[in-house]
Amino acid sequence: MRSLILGGARSGKSALAERWAADSRLDVVYIATAERRDGEMDARIDTHRARRPAHWACVETPLALADALNDHGGDGRCVLVDCLTLWLSNVLALDDAQRFVSERDALLDAVAGARGELLLVSNEVGLGIVPMGELTRRFVDEAGRLHQALATRCERVVFTAAGLPLYLKGTA
Repeated sequence: MRSLILGGARSGKSALAERWAADSRLDVVYIATAERRDGEMDARIDTHRARRPAHWACVETPLALADALNDHGGDGRCVLVDCLTLWLSNVLALDDAQRFVSERDALLDAVAGARGELLLVSNEVGLGIVPMGELTRRFVDEAGRLHQALATRCERVVFTAAGLPLYLKGTA
């Protein structure tokens, strides 16, 4: 089962994905896309690490997400990716259009071919006003396109608000 879990900041999407991973009773591989860049991000990473069970494997990959999915996914495993919007920021920050297309297409292929349980966490960023800057507009546009493409490849799509899941596709 492939699941896309969307929501705003502090909506409970990561906690929901972590509950589903724990409930799967499968070997869990947590793929983290965040990088330590400042004190605030350090604190976020530490909070996520502290609440994960120690026996979960953790793979840190800020860019080559498709490779990580292909290397660590499979039958008998639950792979949790947190989060796609950080990965998207990392790839867009390279300012290399060819690399972006290559990484995005590879990710979509990896998700389509994924075996086992796959939980993808991402921020829904398209609910507010149109950003003023070119890069932030591109980010919002690319996040929306990515979510739409992933939603067609996932059996379950959930929007999370106030810690509550709203099923957009599939069932609990």
